[in-house]
Amino acid sequence: MVRDITFGQYYPGSSAVHKMDARMKFVLTFGMIVCIFVCRNFFSLGLMVLFTSAAVAVSRIPLKMILKSIKPVAVILIFTGILNIFYTKGGETWFSFWKISVTEKGVYTAVFTMIRIIVLVIISSLLTYTTTPTMLTDALERLLSPLKVFHIKVHTLAMMMTLALRFIPTLIEEIERIMNAQKARGADLESGGLIRRAKALIPVFVPLMVSSFRRAYELAFAMTCRCYTGGDGRTRMKQMKLGLRDFIALTVCLAVLAGIITLNHFFPKVI
Repeated sequence: MVRDITFGQYYPGSSAVHKMDARMKFVLTFGMIVCIFVCRNFFSLGLMVLFTSAAVAVSRIPLKMILKSIKPVAVILIFTGILNIFYTKGGETWFSFWKISVTEKGVYTAVFTMIRIIVLVIISSLLTYTTTPTMLTDALERLLSPLKVFHIKVHTLAMMMTLALRFIPTLIEEIERIMNAQKARGADLESGGLIRRAKALIPVFVPLMVSSFRRAYELAFAMTCRCYTGGDGRTRMKQMKLGLRDFIALTVCLAVLAGIITLNHFFPKVI
């Protein structure tokens, strides 16, 4: 399961999505997340699914990586689906036993919510798959630049957020390496009850914390040795510039939003 977590990884490519301005990708990602929650029926959600599928196709991200990004949230999907099925009432009753009943609205709500979560994960993952950590930092700094009026160190904030995102894959690899080392020494990390398995993970988290602090110290020392001083007076090798593809993507997203609002108006809502 650990190796299946791909959030925070960058997939090199030359697609139109890779070449988009990182600032526009941030804005559109946030806008599409809002659109996901604006959907109120299967027709508008279906339009969002079509847009997400088109975005994945244009980005040329392998389907295997997309499925890997969904796999870690499978437990959340199942848990959410079960809760909605048994606790949402309304419509025709499909199954009833004792105090447990499955209704039409409960099933529809469960399916609707699960699809919404999957689309949300894919849209969020596309941002990190198609944008390098450096461009993420620059984009965040540019977008948060108005906060400088309140004397907030925007560059430091953007750097912290990007480094945290960047080290997710590194920490995942470190966890897998430590777990393999513990298993080679005869540790049993997968059998027994919940409490026993939690106790068995203590020998994993202790060296992980030590390794994380050591890695953070080495990174800070390396930045100090290179006279890194933050955003003041800092120049960039790659300058951000909005292009035609960015405005085309913005137009498409606005059209999707208009379509979602229209479909919400003409068709009954699910939730």
